[in-house]
Amino acid sequence: MKLVLAYPVSANRYWRTFAYLAKATRKPSAVTVPSEEAKAYKEECGWRAKAAGVRSPLTGAIELRFRLVPASRVCMDLDNALKVSIDALKGIVFDDDSQVYKIVAERSDPDPVGGARLEVEILPLVMPTALEAAAA
Repeated sequence: MKLVLAYPVSANRYWRTFAYLAKATRKPSAVTVPSEEAKAYKEECGWRAKAAGVRSPLTGAIELRFRLVPASRVCMDLDNALKVSIDALKGIVFDDDSQVYKIVAERSDPDPVGGARLEVEILPLVMPTALEAAAA
């Protein structure tokens, strides 16, 4: 399946960490949660996946192929785009990121006409049996 997603939210803005004082121990602690911007990006990804025909998350091993297309020469780091996008697609296109066994990613030249975007291809990954792996 192929999806064209909005340009990802910056990893610096995707998560928010809050410090608090634990009631039971009275010791400082922290919790990290998705930001409001992250929740909006995940919701947008969900709508685009639904429009592309996704009805339920895939099960089993998968391969993800990414192509990050900036609108200008200024572009976020590819690895940050991957982490944010994988987190946003979790529970929508696949159940859990532990299903991801292979990632192929590239950053393209800017596309001022088509605009910034993230192209994603999600493929079921057929895992080789031990006998096939030994013969390779």
